Amino acid sequence: MRPMIPTLVLAAALCAPAAFAQDAPGSRAARVDSLFARYDSEPSPGLALVVVRDGRVVLRRGYGLANLEHRVRITPETVFDVASVSKQFTGLAVAMLVAEGRIALSDEVRRYIPELPARERPITIGQLVHHTSGVRDWPGALSVAGWRYDDVISSGQILALAYRARTLNFEPGADHLYSNTGYNLLAELVARVTGQSLAEWSRARLFRPLGMTRTHFRTDYREVIPDRAYGYRRGPDGAFLAIPDNLVAPGSSSLFSSVDDLGRWLRNFDDLAVGGREAHRLMRTPGRLDDGTPVPYAFGVLTGTYRGMPMFTHGGGWAGFDTYTVYMPEQRLGIAVLANSDEVDAQRATIQVANVYLDVEESPAGTAPAATPGERGVSAISPAAAETHVGLYRLGPGRYLRIDHGGGGLTVQETGGDPQPLTPVSAAEYVIGRGGERLVLSRDSAHGELTVETAGVRGRRVQRGAPPSPPPLAEFVGTYESPELGTSYEVTLRADTLALVHPRHGRIPLTPLWRDDFGSAVWFLRSVEFQRDGQGRVTGFLVNGDPRNRDIRFDRRR
Repeated sequence: MRPMIPTLVLAAALCAPAAFAQDAPGSRAARVDSLFARYDSEPSPGLALVVVRDGRVVLRRGYGLANLEHRVRITPETVFDVASVSKQFTGLAVAMLVAEGRIALSDEVRRYIPELPARERPITIGQLVHHTSGVRDWPGALSVAGWRYDDVISSGQILALAYRARTLNFEPGADHLYSNTGYNLLAELVARVTGQSLAEWSRARLFRPLGMTRTHFRTDYREVIPDRAYGYRRGPDGAFLAIPDNLVAPGSSSLFSSVDDLGRWLRNFDDLAVGGREAHRLMRTPGRLDDGTPVPYAFGVLTGTYRGMPMFTHGGGWAGFDTYTVYMPEQRLGIAVLANSDEVDAQRATIQVANVYLDVEESPAGTAPAATPGERGVSAISPAAAETHVGLYRLGPGRYLRIDHGGGGLTVQETGGDPQPLTPVSAAEYVIGRGGERLVLSRDSAHGELTVETAGVRGRRVQRGAPPSPPPLAEFVGTYESPELGTSYEVTLRADTLALVHPRHGRIPLTPLWRDDFGSAVWFLRSVEFQRDGQGRVTGFLVNGDPRNRDIRFDRRR
């Protein structure tokens, strides 16, 4: 499941049946149509959109095909899997329960879900809401366990994974990291507190009062959904492929809706007809870490600004679908875009539509110009000084930067990437390639070694000069098991190449990165770092896959 994108921005909903504005031809409507007309020019997946302004739906459109096999067109009534846009509905449900005094954000989650393991620092409801709990994200964790995205994945399997978790990504409240699993736990929390599933509760408390007749949380992947769009993706030959959608995970996902219904939902962000003022205030309030550091995530929505204007957003992606919503309270403007192909960038489409209704020009495309030597009065770094920067820097498990000589100057290469030239702008600062990203070097006083920082990530130099010889690979061969995930991998050695072998994933070659850390081309196995005991014997390995799953332990059994 694609990580979040900005969270919610919906505007005003009515309890009575929505009275949609006429889509009379006009300059704004025509400009929007011109943006997406290409999806009607040939058989192609496409998108539906709705624009809400000042409490009224002012535009509703559909472009392209909901079903390629039967040439069914997309309309504003077409039902899409909205993926992670689902979280804002879960967020309002939790906010309403808080406003009603039935739960408190400071409550320990185990008070309601005792199946979760006890921890020295308990997880609170607020930490699940704001993605500060440390709970691992199920898409990556289940992938390590052997699941594939075309499998049937249910809430029961996701919850069982959370109940078996031996460790977390970090101590609760210490960091901010998006977790779909956290919102599946919130759905279970709603059920335990109310006696109704999230699907039942939402139908009674949200969808029916708002007149959202085409919206529901799916609880059976075999369900027949009238007017449903299907998700597509390009295959290797350029033809579209149908993507199976067998996920049943209310809370984080699995909400099906149309833009007509989302128009009603967005209007509710204006008039607060359903949910109440206190719940909506909570829903728009971002969280904080235990040390007081603010995080941008509120209750299923991200807080932010666009051109200085406050907004609430969220996006989603799953099984070929790409979705996005935005609400700008000061402009009373809400937009939802639902697409059934990942070739459509729903976030960009939303911004394009917003620009039309805000009467602003789109920012010019392109990248910032690269810095040139002498930008800060330094004509260049001497070869001797540059030589002191050469080496391997560890940014984290499976992620390294190598600074080396190349093309008359220095280059930098990140794990899995190509070498990029470094342009000096000061004695310890460079610009990477032509994109304008900075790389800053400094001295770590604790270790007396150089550190590098780029894109907000810092790492320490772990090696100078040529790479050392890797350890003998035969000592890693064996069987490794994770009780947490209920799976095991064989580590094999063939033709001087170490590999992981799994019954469902097959053979996955490993590439030495540094010491006992190995990488792979598989996204959920970015780093496989072998662990040793005090005598140097290999006892297991830690998997760091996508950034939302850290230090999953596998113990050596043979």
